Amino acid sequence: MKNTPEFIKRDGMIASAEYVEWLSTLKQRYRQSQIKAVVRINQSMLEFYWSLGHDIVAIKAESKWGTGVLQQLSADLQQMFPNEKGFSYRNIRYIKQWYLFYYEEFTKWHQAGAKLPNSKMHQLGAKLLQQPTTEVSSPNHQQLADELQMPENFALVPWKHHVAIISKSKSLDEALFYIDQVIAGNWSRSRLEDEIKSDLYARQGKAITNFSRTLELPQQQLAQEILKDPLDFNFLHLQKGYNEWELEEALVTNVTRFLLELGQGFSYVGRQMELQMPGGQTFFPDLIFYHIPQHRYVVVELKAVEFLPEFAGKLNFYVTAVDELMRGKGDNPSVGLIICKSKDKTVVEWSLKDIQKPLGVATYQLEEVVERTVQELEMAKKMSDTVKQIETQDEEDL
Repeated sequence: MKNTPEFIKRDGMIASAEYVEWLSTLKQRYRQSQIKAVVRINQSMLEFYWSLGHDIVAIKAESKWGTGVLQQLSADLQQMFPNEKGFSYRNIRYIKQWYLFYYEEFTKWHQAGAKLPNSKMHQLGAKLLQQPTTEVSSPNHQQLADELQMPENFALVPWKHHVAIISKSKSLDEALFYIDQVIAGNWSRSRLEDEIKSDLYARQGKAITNFSRTLELPQQQLAQEILKDPLDFNFLHLQKGYNEWELEEALVTNVTRFLLELGQGFSYVGRQMELQMPGGQTFFPDLIFYHIPQHRYVVVELKAVEFLPEFAGKLNFYVTAVDELMRGKGDNPSVGLIICKSKDKTVVEWSLKDIQKPLGVATYQLEEVVERTVQELEMAKKMSDTVKQIETQDEEDL
């Protein structure tokens, strides 16, 4: 190797924009191949875990060989495969729990004789048995244990995500909801755990709206799905007695976290955008977003008080303005969302009943900050350190 700088000659090579573009394409294709390789490895591992869970359940291993069989199995597998992770006693119990969760839910459905062709259980049954939804059979329990297969989309979800989902979900529908959300949003495990902790499943699409009357199918359901109730604003730190301006300021300051809470696909457009009318009047809608997948504007009004009927009239005006001035060709109708501290369901429903624009009303959750003593802060830090130690140990076990 020479000790002096020099240019490397590329005889016969003429660099061009076309070459650079081709190189960029190769880079993208290679990264995609890497992702596919990771997915294949994850799929193979999950298929093995599913088969292991199936064996434990189908042969009733603990009844046949005693309650200590899983511990012995863990020790034997670790001895046979010393360099492989995933054979700890803790993880084998999760493997059993993972398979058993779906097996038991499907068994309950089968026992109840559910025949609804469009139900989530029927669709899951088709996936688990690898059959078209029109041909889902009614196998006996032994057939279930023999034929139940891992749904293909499960391979797109990392193992530790699966563990978090079955550990926290209270129903099959909830588990499948989080499976779909992880795949659609490419969620990290910390994001998944935060959403489960905030009970996203129970909040998604729960805002009170007039969409059934103001939007055509299938726009009604699509628009409804993007509105949560309540919204989790606990990432804010507001002193007790805050006002609407302080709430808005805090949300804009934390706009990235706010967008995450609103949900997948929201893009921030502007705050307090000045709307000048020909007569000289000026108005300032609080926040405007654009939902990219649904191609629609979403106008948000923030209220740090309980919902009042007059809020709906003002937001109706703002949504009309956005439709008239900002909505482009190909955009779907804009919707409005009032986010308030609390609401009375009847007051909201009556207020929206004769409104012509699609509006919704949701509340928010916010833990107001109060002055804490040094002792309380120290105690909180100790608890946080303890939780981190436990999580670290859990990571090593899986």
